[in-house]
Amino acid sequence: MNHYVKILRSAFLAGLCISVGCVVNLRVGGVAGAVLFSFGLLAVLHYKLKLYTGTAGFIRVRGDWSMLVAVLLGNIIACGVCACAMTYAQPDIIAPDMAIVGSRLAKGPLACFLLAIGCGFIMTTAVQFGREGKFLPLLFGVPVFILCGFTHSVADAFYFLAVPQMISIQLLAIYLMEVLGNFIGCNLYRLLISK
Repeated sequence: MNHYVKILRSAFLAGLCISVGCVVNLRVGGVAGAVLFSFGLLAVLHYKLKLYTGTAGFIRVRGDWSMLVAVLLGNIIACGVCACAMTYAQPDIIAPDMAIVGSRLAKGPLACFLLAIGCGFIMTTAVQFGREGKFLPLLFGVPVFILCGFTHSVADAFYFLAVPQMISIQLLAIYLMEVLGNFIGCNLYRLLISK
């Protein structure tokens, strides 16, 4: 039990880091917002925190599934807390947030699933470089996935929970497809290239 408490605490802090990236992206937007979002992932790597998209591509085939669920849960809880606090303190982020959520709804579950695969691949690649002390790919990887319109399940937890009035069955289906798509993308290198 103590093991899972540690994981949840680390995952919660990772979710807060990604939430900071979401806030700056909503406030600044464009290329600059996408680049500044990188701070969140840089902080996650620096502190060796548990982020779903930074963990999913490195799990063992057996034994890590409950840990991965705990990581995602901790990330989502932190995003929800941060989303509530930030929309209260800075209501100007609500309009751009609604635009992001609206675009996800317009695309639908299948498109968001496919876009999540691209994000997962970029995140695992960037994290692998970061673990080797090479942070430039990380700095490029985050803006690339944002500017490509790829979907990141932890960032979208923030975006979706920031506008609870837009939460629906369809949005939940989209979210679950993003989680699955991120997982596949994070493991794409392992699925296609044998060690």
